[in-house]
Amino acid sequence: MIQIQAATQEQASEIARLIMMAMTEECCLHFCGEDCGLREFEQMMTQLVGREDSQYSYKNTLVAMEGNQVAGIATAYDGGQLHALRRVFIEHARKWLKKDHSAMDDETQAGELYLDSLAVLPAYRCQGIASRLLKATAAKALAMGIPQVGLLVDKGNPAGERLYVSNGFHYANDAQWGGHPMKHMVMTVNEEMQDTNHCI
Repeated sequence: MIQIQAATQEQASEIARLIMMAMTEECCLHFCGEDCGLREFEQMMTQLVGREDSQYSYKNTLVAMEGNQVAGIATAYDGGQLHALRRVFIEHARKWLKKDHSAMDDETQAGELYLDSLAVLPAYRCQGIASRLLKATAAKALAMGIPQVGLLVDKGNPAGERLYVSNGFHYANDAQWGGHPMKHMVMTVNEEMQDTNHCI
């Protein structure tokens, strides 16, 4: 039985791999310098997930668990904290990826809980886990007093867009991220989204 719960620091490596799955290999390589690759990116992401002051922190992550297996993740943070949280990514990217990302466009802003990464392992897909993680993220936004959840979906990912629309998201505006044209989608949260079937 799948349980949605707060992530732990010990799950950092599993979470990092799932975040990379959400990003796609192409986007991960976009962030790497000439002499760096996915190995360095994964090492960097594992460190970032293990920290408490990173946008990718385990503190910002909900996990879908089947026993001891991390089946899926939803990593989301207060958009108003983007610049403070991103500083750690920029510092690590210079060290691990030999690339400066200090001029990167903002992917979120104050007033939304930004869903940075949503991923489910292939063996656990088509079981409603992604939708449960989205509902849990909405409940998290409500608990934090943030009025909406926002995310970016690749314009070349219609299946992902359908998932978000079916869970109450709607188009807000166009954006760019990781070298790709994206759609910024948002969902307003309300009291009906309280979820007692997980532990935040």
